[in-house]
Amino acid sequence: MITCDFSKRKNQTLSQYLYSQIKEQILMGQLIPNQRLPSKRSLADHLGISVITVQGAYQNLIDEGFIYSIEKSGFFVEDIHQPGKKNKEEKIKKQSVKKTQKNIIGDFTQNAIGYEKFPFKTWAKVSKQVLQKYNYELLAPGPSSGNLILRQTIADYLKNYRNMNVDSSQIVIGAGSELLYNFIVLMLGSNKIYGVENPGYKKTQKIFSTLGAECIPIDIDENGMSCSKLEMSCAQVIHITPSHHFPTGIVMPVKRRFELLSWAAQKKDRYIIEDDYDSEFRFSGKPLEPMFNSDLNSRVIYLNTFSKTLSPAFRISYMVLPEKLVEVFKNKFEFYSCTVSAVEQLTVAEFIKQEYFSKHINRMRNYYRSLRNNLITNIRNSQLKNRITIKEENSGLHFLMIVKTTKSVKQIKNEIQKSRLKINLLDDYYFGKPPENENAFVINYSGIREQDISKIINAFQKIF
Repeated sequence: MITCDFSKRKNQTLSQYLYSQIKEQILMGQLIPNQRLPSKRSLADHLGISVITVQGAYQNLIDEGFIYSIEKSGFFVEDIHQPGKKNKEEKIKKQSVKKTQKNIIGDFTQNAIGYEKFPFKTWAKVSKQVLQKYNYELLAPGPSSGNLILRQTIADYLKNYRNMNVDSSQIVIGAGSELLYNFIVLMLGSNKIYGVENPGYKKTQKIFSTLGAECIPIDIDENGMSCSKLEMSCAQVIHITPSHHFPTGIVMPVKRRFELLSWAAQKKDRYIIEDDYDSEFRFSGKPLEPMFNSDLNSRVIYLNTFSKTLSPAFRISYMVLPEKLVEVFKNKFEFYSCTVSAVEQLTVAEFIKQEYFSKHINRMRNYYRSLRNNLITNIRNSQLKNRITIKEENSGLHFLMIVKTTKSVKQIKNEIQKSRLKINLLDDYYFGKPPENENAFVINYSGIREQDISKIINAFQKIF
């Protein structure tokens, strides 16, 4: 049985220290290749810690290739010193798959947009105006929270389109949401326990863990993050996507939103990170207002990005802080330089102010609606029509496709690898072992082309 002295962990979380101790024992040869490790529950009982702590350590070891898991068999030490026959076979297989997938006809795993849809001429015109108009602002050092002109513009935009009354001082600009998560953890503390949705976007969990925070998955139900599961956890900060949950597509109802706000208000160190993912692309009904608007206790941090509305390549995101955190941010990060160039910030500001942004959103919403309808219509008219169910397709740029098939998950994944498609199962987004789900596939359709839909349907029919 694995043992470790937690009294020596210093500033590390229990999960981090357990991970480091198992890793060291593997590197030292104390745990040999293919040796079976204790189950999560038995190791947790032996060490007097939670199963979630062991799960976090094991998951990090799996991600880094120190251990591997076999379904219904357990966890085993990876042979990291000698490749062996198995690894060579896998390498050959991966090379073969890589060759097969050079000409991908449908990638449903990426948040891509069609480059032909970007308004390059308008963007070039606005960029030229910025270079002519803002001489001083382009060369002067800007505050850590971002250019004031862009922050004021975003505040106006949020007022007009999201009914949010915020001051520019509450807005922070950053080069991507990942950086903003860094700021949040440094503000709130890496000693807090952060809860993320399960299933959910695993990159968020990895960012929190990399920053030294303990991060735990909290199950969702049909309305979003489960309040009962949340109450049973030790989470102090939660990350949620209420406007359109990824990957299930659930839109969180008002009742659940108020329940989570009530949870946050019960203790002074609790916060909610509201990721307003895909909120601009809702195809039926009126969009629900952000939870930020209903927060009377300054516990919600609002995040959004221009990655889906403009392009992932821009790396421009922003967060809106509750008023009581504005001074905290200023005191901690005043010496930082903003990570987005002044030219890009001012170009985005002018693009929004001159109404090009709202026109672009409307144009893209119509385009994505047509693309989604075309794809779904072709699926429902295909040979698979009696074996496929589409769920949560009216909000955001992805939906779930549930397939009735006699093929096993392993067989389906092999078929996908041989095809010219890239698709993830819903199971791929669970932390730890997923429940016994139907064969649900996450169809992130924003990057496909209409002219490829018939080829995609043919590939679906061969896979399923």
